[in-house]
Amino acid sequence: MSSNTMETGSTQASVSQMKNTLSPQVQQFQQKIQKLGESVEPVTGSESQRLLQAKNVFLKNFGRRMAVDLEACLHCGMCAEVCHFYESTLLPKYTPIQKVKPLKRFYRRELSPLRWLHRLFTRDLSLEELADWQELVFDSCTECGRCDLVCPMGIEISAMVALMRQGLTAADLAPDELRELDKEQAQNGTLLGIGKQQLKDVVAELVAQGIDIPMDKKTADVMLLSSTLDILLFKKSLAGTAKILNRLGVSWTLQSDCFEAANFGFISGDDELQRIASESIITVATACQAKTVLLPECGHAYPALRWEGATKHHDALPFEVMAISEFIGQEIVAGRLKVNNVGMSKKVTYHDPCQLGRHGGIFDEPREALNALGVDFYETESHARSNYCCGGGSGVFLLKRAAPLRQRAFEIKMREVDKTGADSVVTSCDSCRVNFMVGAANANWDKPVESLVELVAANLAD
Repeated sequence: MSSNTMETGSTQASVSQMKNTLSPQVQQFQQKIQKLGESVEPVTGSESQRLLQAKNVFLKNFGRRMAVDLEACLHCGMCAEVCHFYESTLLPKYTPIQKVKPLKRFYRRELSPLRWLHRLFTRDLSLEELADWQELVFDSCTECGRCDLVCPMGIEISAMVALMRQGLTAADLAPDELRELDKEQAQNGTLLGIGKQQLKDVVAELVAQGIDIPMDKKTADVMLLSSTLDILLFKKSLAGTAKILNRLGVSWTLQSDCFEAANFGFISGDDELQRIASESIITVATACQAKTVLLPECGHAYPALRWEGATKHHDALPFEVMAISEFIGQEIVAGRLKVNNVGMSKKVTYHDPCQLGRHGGIFDEPREALNALGVDFYETESHARSNYCCGGGSGVFLLKRAAPLRQRAFEIKMREVDKTGADSVVTSCDSCRVNFMVGAANANWDKPVESLVELVAANLAD
């Protein structure tokens, strides 16, 4: 059974049921992303040309580490046992190492020590085959890295899936939703129509509420980035971040010409867009002499700038990159940020965003914040480094056809939360937050999902 036809009782919630659960803003956002891909331009170029582009990307980015990994795989199946897509379906095709099978065959034919022999009995790649792998590479992998964690040979499967995405994107085989957002960010510098003017409108709205948000300062110690999701859905997150920075007395700025933290080149595998988006941030932050670039609650923005951005910059970044959850935790531990004790009547659990946690190492800081708030805190069975993904990362929450499979993966996390007895879920990633909201609506689940920055900002001590 394909993921496109897969359904469960919980994923068949009617539109009216969802409308009773989701906020009007989230409903509007859902309607907006449902239209993604409708205006994407038709693919051009011959099949042979597109296949060659994919192969060239594989050649350019295939390193010694990947060669060792592919040679070392024991086919033990342990990666399948921790993948939320395999676990929720038990379909062998969702085994993580299976998702890089075309890359392995390419390696054997073109790069392996015995390539002269492998070419005799190993067939060449075809564009049709790469197209067949689109669902496995984009729809059923969030690059969460849980498979990397348990592999007895230390194989980095998520890195190879990322290379598969790069190859497919080069061959114009990315899902239409990602292709459209990729093009919009590359050509207009906007995402879902959100740009400089929309940011200014939201800032004006927050300033009218009495929140000081310094914009376009020539110099500042901290340059804050925001995101399209904050502008469309989570204005309180931007407001909360501003309140925290103002309470700390930090010299900071939000630059209207460069505020977007999301990097769709990183998500889709468009290597050049990834570089351009990172470089624009580096250029503006350097110009305003920022010592720190502070990222909003956006999981993938952290590795996209901190590591991939630095790699493509070919030099150390001239500033520190920090996620807002990391920043808050450090300021609380240092004693500079004081919060009120909420009390043990508030029972919460924390969802570790994969890109911030497993890939970024940010585990302690959010928990330090929750500890300072004095809430009754419960860990899910899988948490921190072993945490299950929400099911919507790496752009999967934007793909229409992935919805049934994504819901099944989400419900693994939902059941773990239920076992804790917590009343709500706190997280520090807007994509996770949206996926939780939509997943909860589909499953008629009653657990609210909260923003860490909003929770801290609402309880700042005088």
